[in-house]
Amino acid sequence: MTVPAFGLGTFRLKGQVVIDSVKTALELGYRAIDTAQIYENEADVGQAIAESGVARKELYITSKIWVSNFAKDKLIPSLEQSLKKLRTDHLDLTLIHWPSPQHEVPVAEFLGELLEAKKRGLTKEIGVSNFTIALMEEAISAVGADNIATNQIEVHPYLQNRKVVEFAQSHGIHITSYMTLAYGEVLKDPVIVDIAKRHNATPAQVTLAWAMQLGYSVIPSSTKRANLESNLKAQTLKLTAEDMAQIAKLDRGHRLTNPQSVAPEWD
Repeated sequence: MTVPAFGLGTFRLKGQVVIDSVKTALELGYRAIDTAQIYENEADVGQAIAESGVARKELYITSKIWVSNFAKDKLIPSLEQSLKKLRTDHLDLTLIHWPSPQHEVPVAEFLGELLEAKKRGLTKEIGVSNFTIALMEEAISAVGADNIATNQIEVHPYLQNRKVVEFAQSHGIHITSYMTLAYGEVLKDPVIVDIAKRHNATPAQVTLAWAMQLGYSVIPSSTKRANLESNLKAQTLKLTAEDMAQIAKLDRGHRLTNPQSVAPEWD
């Protein structure tokens, strides 16, 4: 199993809004869907998938375990609840959403439980999200790099997170980029707008193509059919080495996601 390069994110979408987004995306050809326990939309996503008529075997479904469910007696039961909501007997990928605040639950404990869930067939792959280099080192010690399918982190042209990326990739851990469009901030960047004009593409397509050409997976979300359809075309856009070099220079360490209750000490 490998994490698909392109999928649909559902962060901040709930109720009919997320149902419509997922159903439209599936109709357009999306097959990877990313959700999380804390999004409180797993049941809506499950409903959308059921109503879409797309066979489960064609889909790649990812969800993430919230920090309140890390304890040994809670993690697997919480995953089983997620499966019920999503109307499936397994996930393709289950991630630890954020590190345990103040290391309340040791990395070895919650990843050990997640590995047990994999052995039971509740998830095909396991991984982490928002893990620093030090936390990835702990994770590798706990379950081995081979058992960490991805580290899902904030990566966009204004926050390229190179130290974390390089460490992960040097250990064979795939990177999934979230917030790749930086809440739309990078779409107005003159450099990206200029590259888009040269390729007769949109700034969103350029930004998503940039991340995929670096080897990352992307999971952009949208509630608009036109944007969902347009974003798909990023998969066939090929940027030049000069384009990539220009975007590389946009890095300014501009972090957008930093919830004080769970954020680690970033690299």
